[in-house]
Amino acid sequence: MATHSIPRISPGLNGRHHRTALGLYLLIVLGHWAEHLAQAFQIYALGWPVHEARGVLGIPFPWLVHSEWLHYGYALLMLIGLIILRPAFAGRARTWWNVSLALQVWHHFEHLLLLGQALTGANLLGRPTPTSLIQLLIPRVELHLFYNGIVFVPMVIAMILHLRPSPQERSAMTCTCAPAPA
Repeated sequence: MATHSIPRISPGLNGRHHRTALGLYLLIVLGHWAEHLAQAFQIYALGWPVHEARGVLGIPFPWLVHSEWLHYGYALLMLIGLIILRPAFAGRARTWWNVSLALQVWHHFEHLLLLGQALTGANLLGRPTPTSLIQLLIPRVELHLFYNGIVFVPMVIAMILHLRPSPQERSAMTCTCAPAPA
């Protein structure tokens, strides 16, 4: 009997299409990283004020950076991807994927809190702009680099372990991501 079941919405994504889905997911994540790293470069290397440092896409489309909907949508997309692609992971890879998922649940909650403030105009503790809980301690740019990092690192570890499973882990996998043993 299997140790986990595959949700009906994603049997192909956790079977023969898992490797492709992981690749697309990773591409989206890396694109998001590029935006945050470009913004950090603009602030710390180029000396731009935070409100002018908008990453790559934010330069031609400034509304993107200031849209809580966009930030929330990305956090939700990350969460959905971690949930949908999870069933094919087994063993150590599953553990690391679960760590990434748990951290993303919190990151998503913080973005939901920000979106709620933007929609209602009632900001946390009367702040002038929407503010997340941890943002009370760490500035937003640095906080988002931190959040993306703590979600990304265990996700990458999970992907690497997923592609190099032990024989026992391989037998529990529902996909064909790992190459056949030599």
